Amino acid sequence: MTEQEHEGIRVTDKRRIDPDTFEMRTPPEVSEMSEVEAESDEVEAKVAELTDDLRRVSAEYANYRKRVERDREAARLLTIGAVIVDLLPVLDDIERAREHGELEGAFRTVAENLESTISRYGLERFGAVDEAFDPALHEALTSEVRDGLEAPIVATLFQPGYRYAGRVLRPARVGVADGS
Repeated sequence: MTEQEHEGIRVTDKRRIDPDTFEMRTPPEVSEMSEVEAESDEVEAKVAELTDDLRRVSAEYANYRKRVERDREAARLLTIGAVIVDLLPVLDDIERAREHGELEGAFRTVAENLESTISRYGLERFGAVDEAFDPALHEALTSEVRDGLEAPIVATLFQPGYRYAGRVLRPARVGVADGS
């Protein structure tokens, strides 16, 4: 088997003095050096290619992690929003009880605790009389004409609107007044 056919480990003796004869060796031929340099260039190219692959895979994984965290946060916000939407009728009942003077005793404490807990999650109530009418936030149920108005305003608040995490959960149901 010749040296070129031999597979496996290749050892190159680079000693300048031959250990058997103790004579000075002649420098390797130019062709041998170019083979070594060619192998070295191939190895460097392969290392560069694998390094680029590693960087790409690392960046893809970092993007995947960020996307999963973003999706997880979006799912959390949607879930909290869904629970709050289910509690809106309860908040409406509490407000009606407060308006009629029936919010007393233990029921008052429970109602206040529920309202403060939901507000800590970020629920915002909106809709007030005399504020500017915004069709993205208000649902107009009635309309009337008033003299001296330049832009439509909320004349009557039938039901407050609620917003959570920048999203309108329920528009405020209002009566609108507009100039003639």
